Amino acid sequence: MRIELTSIFVDDQNRARDFYTGVLGFEIRHDEPMGDGAFWLTVGSPERPDGPEILLEPAGHPAVGPYREALIADGIPLAQLAVDDVRAEVERLRSRGVAITQEPTDFGPGVFAVFDDTCGNIIQLLEMKPDEQA
Repeated sequence: MRIELTSIFVDDQNRARDFYTGVLGFEIRHDEPMGDGAFWLTVGSPERPDGPEILLEPAGHPAVGPYREALIADGIPLAQLAVDDVRAEVERLRSRGVAITQEPTDFGPGVFAVFDDTCGNIIQLLEMKPDEQA
């Protein structure tokens, strides 16, 4: 068993497409109209062409709003994205106008930071330390 696809609910798929590709640097894997202005819109890392994809899914279901509001109120990111250097990535994102909601924080086995994806979510960046440094 393996993870191939996971969803991130977004308020606006067009804005999400622009943010996740133009700002974060993911590449579009699928962008197919599904009717009613929605798309089967997936992105993936150019570093892993055959790796898992994120479905940028419309947040229209009635359960999504309360779920995301509760996560944000408690400071819980909807998703985590791995990076090699959290501090460098935070500076790159900040230079592109991204709101960093939690500065890089060392937590023992890694370093994390959190940003606002402009589409209704907070997302965590995670850099795991090599085992000998944990």
